[in-house]
Amino acid sequence: QVQLVESGGGLVQAGGSLSLSCAASGLTLSRYAMGWFRQALGKERELVALSTWGGGSTYYAEPVKGRFTISRDNAKNTVYLQMNTLQPEDTAVYYCAATGRRGGVVLGLNEYAYWGQGTQVTVSS
Repeated sequence: QVQLVESGGGLVQAGGSLSLSCAASGLTLSRYAMGWFRQALGKERELVALSTWGGGSTYYAEPVKGRFTISRDNAKNTVYLQMNTLQPEDTAVYYCAATGRRGGVVLGLNEYAYWGQGTQVTVSS
């Protein structure tokens, strides 16, 4: 049984930082591309960062480039999202997700087989 469990969300002031973790069990992380998505109230879920299959490369959505960093520790089966210079518009529920798709950026939500339960990030102005 595959489980993805996010942690590290919370409330932070604008300009602050948070670090999210996603602990995976029931799968071998090195065989998956791992994405961090977010969904703000009333908006669609969107991909913000991706570590491609095996961890070979990364992708960032334009709004978070230069501020967010995705990383993974395959030995610990954990993916991280370091978020710096947070802004109120970053407020959302953040989800990690896993896809077995190889190569390139996997944008479609339906490409991801496994999802975590989400963690709330709130940035106050």
